[in-house]
Amino acid sequence: MNKFIFLIKVATIYFFCISVASSSKLSFFDEGKIFFDNNKFDKSKILFEKDIVFNPKSEISYLYLAKIFLKNGNDQEQEINLNNVLLLDPQNEEALYMLILLKIKLSDYKTAEDLIEKFNLFCKSFCSKKNEIKDSLDKILAKNAKSKN
Repeated sequence: MNKFIFLIKVATIYFFCISVASSSKLSFFDEGKIFFDNNKFDKSKILFEKDIVFNPKSEISYLYLAKIFLKNGNDQEQEINLNNVLLLDPQNEEALYMLILLKIKLSDYKTAEDLIEKFNLFCKSFCSKKNEIKDSLDKILAKNAKSKN
């Protein structure tokens, strides 16, 4: 009888710990988003990274990490995180839009043009940005062509 009660206590503690761990896992992104919205990027970065540890397929955490690196001016880390988002969801419009802008900033115009073509295939909510991006890239390419002549 004592062993039975002991096993019930152990099982109860085990399930309690599991439920606490899973509930905290679900809130890493939410907590990180709150810190991000309050411009506390260092704290939000840690929480988004924790969310990725527990859920490696969390494309939204990768996207917010990319936004943090955009604000911090770290182009390399921003590109890594945007590529992770696009690996998980190749049709993520916001990540693709941000990557196009980054490629234009880095003067990688050929890749930017390729990404714009891909963007044109499935844009839904960011379609209004499509012409803006294309116009900005065309102006840059025209300016570069004039300077070569």
